[in-house]
Formats: sequence, C-alpha cells, structure tokens
Amino acid sequence: MHILKKCFKWSMYLAGALLIFVFALYGYAKMSPKLEIKSANAFMMYDSSNQLFFQGSGTQEWVSLNDISQHVIDATIVTEDKKFYQHHGFDFLRILKALYVNFTTQSRKEGASTISQQYAKNLFLDFDKTWSRKIEEMWLTIQLEVHYDKDEILEGYLNTINYGHGMYGIENASQFYFGKHAKDLSIAEAAMLVGIPKSPSNYSPLVNLEVATNRQQYILLNMKNAGVISEEEYEQAKIEPLHFIGEKEHEQLSTIMYYQDAVMRELESIEEIPSSYLETGGIRIYTSLQMDAQTKLEKAIRDNMPDSDLQVASVMMEPNTGRIIALVGGRDYNTSQFNRAVQSKRQVGSTMKPFLYYAALENGFTASTTFTSQETTFTFSNNQTYTPQNYGGTYGNQPISLATAIAYSDNIYAVKTHMFLGEDVLVEMAKRVGITADLQTVPSLPLGTAEINIMEMAGGYAAFANNGYRVEPHLILRVEDLSGNVIYEKKEVKTQVLNSSLTFIMDELLTTTYDATFIDYNYPTAINLQSRLTKKYALKSGTTNTDHWSIGYNPDVVTAVWCGYDDNHDLEATDYKYSRNIWADSMESFLEGKEEHWYEIPNNVVGMIVNPITGKPATASDTKRKLMYYIKGTEPTGEETVFENTEN
Repeated sequence: MHILKKCFKWSMYLAGALLIFVFALYGYAKMSPKLEIKSANAFMMYDSSNQLFFQGSGTQEWVSLNDISQHVIDATIVTEDKKFYQHHGFDFLRILKALYVNFTTQSRKEGASTISQQYAKNLFLDFDKTWSRKIEEMWLTIQLEVHYDKDEILEGYLNTINYGHGMYGIENASQFYFGKHAKDLSIAEAAMLVGIPKSPSNYSPLVNLEVATNRQQYILLNMKNAGVISEEEYEQAKIEPLHFIGEKEHEQLSTIMYYQDAVMRELESIEEIPSSYLETGGIRIYTSLQMDAQTKLEKAIRDNMPDSDLQVASVMMEPNTGRIIALVGGRDYNTSQFNRAVQSKRQVGSTMKPFLYYAALENGFTASTTFTSQETTFTFSNNQTYTPQNYGGTYGNQPISLATAIAYSDNIYAVKTHMFLGEDVLVEMAKRVGITADLQTVPSLPLGTAEINIMEMAGGYAAFANNGYRVEPHLILRVEDLSGNVIYEKKEVKTQVLNSSLTFIMDELLTTTYDATFIDYNYPTAINLQSRLTKKYALKSGTTNTDHWSIGYNPDVVTAVWCGYDDNHDLEATDYKYSRNIWADSMESFLEGKEEHWYEIPNNVVGMIVNPITGKPATASDTKRKLMYYIKGTEPTGEETVFENTEN
C-alpha cells in the first residue's frame, strides 16, 4: 500500500512537471517571432524563359478559406482530423490509439497526425523521418497553434497540400482536374480531391481511376456518417459522373517532376544558400530548363517506349555551358518517384569506348591505326585470362581500322587498345572529363562494366562536343529570395582538358556508327537510324545484358538516353532498339527548323580518302571510299604495321 501511494505521489509530481513544461513551451512559442506562413518555404522554379513551371509548399494563387468550397473543408476535416477545432495541435487520444493499433498489428497503417502537424511538415522542403526533424515539426506545430487561429491554419494547409501531378494547393488542383475554382467544387468533386493527398501517386484519378473512386466513396460515406451531408446528398454524390480535364488539356508534362526533383537535390547541395531560406524565407529558383526540349524529349519517350516495365532515363545538355535543358528520370513520376537520371548508376557498355579512343589519339593512334579483329584471349597478372566477345560473335579475322572498330563497336579492338596503352590511361581520361565514379583498372573497363550516372556520362561527352572543355552539368542558374535579392548565382567555368584538333577527329569518327560506307562483314551499330537523321551527329551506343545506352551530340546539344529494368534483369532482344529511337527522335525534333552546325576543320588537320575498313589510302580498285581526318603528318601511307602482340 505504501509503495502504491509513493508511485501515485511521484506520478502526480511527474504529471505536474509535464504540465508546467507544456505551458512553458506554449508560452515560449507565443513570445517567439510569428512565422509568415503565406511565404514560408515557398519555392518557385522558373525555366530558361523565366516562366514559372513549378511551385511547391506554397501556391501560384493563395485563396482564402471563403473561396474554398465548404464541401472541401468538411471532407478534409472528416478525413484528416475530426477534432481539428478542439485540440491544440496534437490529438493525444488519437496518438495513443494509433500506437496501440500499430503495436498489436505490427504495422504502421494507423496515423495520428493532425492537420496542424501535417501543415507544419509541409513547411519543410523535405520529409526526413529523423528524430530531430520530428522535434522541429512538433515545435513548428506549437508555433502555428499559438500564432494563428484554426481557420488560418486550415487555409494554409489547403493552400500547400500536394494533390499530385505537381499541383500544390486546392485552387491549383481544382483548376487542373476540373477546370473550375475551388469554391465551385461539388460534393463528389471535393471528395475526389480530398482523397488524393494521402498518396498522390496512387489516388490520383488520372493514374488509377478505380482506386481513386474507391477512396472517394469512402470519404463520402464518412461525410454522411459525420452529418456534414444528408442521405440524399450522399446518394447523389455517389453516382455523380466526374469529368477530368487535367490529362487532356493541362500543359503540365508527366515527367516534369523529375526535373523539379533534380533541382531540389542540387539546391540542397549548394552551401551558399542559408538553411533559413529553405525553411522559412521562400526562394525563387531560375533553372536551365527549356520547355521545348523537355516536351520533345518526353514525346520521344512516349512514342517509343513499349508497354512493359522497361524504364528510361535521359538528359539533354548544352555542351558549352553544362546546362541541363531537359531531364527525364523515369516513364511516369506518378507511378515511380525514383529519379534514375540523378539517383542511379548503371553499366555504360561501349559508350565508354570514345574516352579510350581519344586517349589513343593522344598516344599516336589515327583513324587508320589497325588491330586484328579475331577472337582473342588476353593473359595478364598472375596468369589470369580474359576472353571478350564481340556482339553476335562477329569478327573480321583481319586487320581493321580504328574507324571501323568504332563503327562496329568491336570489343577485341577496344581491349587490345586498352592493354596497349596501359589500364590506368582510360581511368585518368575519364577523370579528366569530369567522371567521378570509382573506376577500376581492369581489362573489361572499355567495354563499360563500370557503373556511372547518366549526368556524368553526358558531361563527359560534352568535352568532345565543345572542342575539349570540361563543364559541370547543372540545372540551377540563379536563386533569389522573395524580395528579388540574389543569394546564389552559378559560375559556369570551362576548363580545357582535351586537344581541340583531336576532338574534331573524334567527332568525325563517331559519325561512322550510322554510316553505310562501313557496311562490310558487319554493320555499323546504329545503321538503322541513318534514314531518320537529317543532320550530322556524333553517336555511340552501349550494350550490356541489362543496360542499353545511346549518347550523341552536335555543337548545340548532347543527349544521353538509358533503358533498362529497375530490378536489373536481362533485356529482351527487342529492348535494345528503344534508347536509339528515343535519342534520334528527341534530337531530330529538338533541332528541327534550326540551322545545322558542325565543327570547323582545325588548321593542323587534313582530310584523306581511304578505304574505311582497312584504313589504307584508297586505290582505284577500292569499291569503298571514305574521307577521314588526320593531324598533318600522320596520314596513312599504306605501309603501317598492324599493332599486335598486346597480350602480356
């Protein structure tokens, strides 16, 4: 009995101390500066034409509670927080219930966040689940409750919640889905929209109408049971036909959220931007997005991708600046938010070879340098062996030129070159053009066994496309606060790392991949694109069992496309065409109507007509002739020795 009294006594002390702490906490919050919720964490993104294309945690048009349908308000409270007008930010009974349900079911299906807590979370740019972030959210919830009345909090919540497809705020969502103002929404329309924020990628009616309708019906039933609509209104709303316009009439691209996501990742990495701006100040972000390029890239993907689980990532870049003008991180952001353009690394296949062959040009190779294309076993340290295979088991069984090796993507030639130069040469070359991936000095490296991010690969190819300068791929040009003060501006630095005469020769060599002149014992890897290309491009594809790449450029733009499966299973035979077709369509459509640009021949470079397969000077008996380029003094004479005996 004495122990029980003692426990009760200490429980009362503890409860009293806790009560005093809570009163002190709310009192301190009351004395703290008032948070400006209409601009808190607003981040607006502008494209290269200074047109607003995205705005999050803030809206393009903040509407008052009086301009929002009462049906939306009722449905939101019934669905998200029935005791919203009674509690002071936290529903403790609901929290205890959620803890009990989740513990007994060993799940996390029961949530307990109030509207105030959810709104506090929306005032941050990210949704980390760390303890420090949760404490910050609790503190912000208390600040909201002491500085604003319930209607103001509800108004802020409805103006910042995510309704899917890049639509933040009820007014934007209402316009997007139904083409009407939020104040004009019917009961059925309101219930449909209120159902989306729980999981925008699942409950959007434009993604899955059946699932969205089931949730709408659940919300309508809750509204009836709560008495905010009558039985008659419920029955009518259940069968009311809804007409969605967002998918057909809104210009929002289905992949634009990947670009926005990439911008946010880059923003978080910029040390010059104070965290206070990210949390409470509001910022305007000016990006390099060219909406025309994004539109053309998305259309190329939509027109070419099969109806399967095959995924895609692509970037389009200005080679002279490193500006990313278009980016796609997957087929559809609404079904998968994983941004493959910035988050994934994949085996790059033969798109690695141009870096090797540029290094070879630096070390005395020319377009006519030959190795014998035949099945070869390489022996290296500790008597280890390596036997690469050409695609399809096709070998020339004869000396072939560097130009032919590029056209056919001959693996034997590549490994012989790699071993001849030394395995560290390719690693250093990749680093020189800005590739930061961890590359191992192994015989298979030129065949693309390393995993590299697509942005880095595009940046590496940009050095070929801009006469030898390394540039940094980036999306953000400038960041301003809401008063127009510049708080960050990108310094676009170009560093010459390659010889411009050799990059010209490399540019020309990469046109062989779709050149019919090289049809002989094999076919150029992209020969099927020849009839579709109206301009001159440098192009290289890369193939592994699980990945297919196409990277190509001209002086105006570099475009890189990857296709593969998220679970890394092998590609089907028909899957290897998609990246090439997407690349061709996006390049051709983006450059349509624009003046064609190519590279000027450097003063120390000369052209010579040669047999493209052997690389020797063309003779009267040659049926195949090709103009190839060489540094003056390195033109072929026909007496050159075939480079062999590279096995060691």
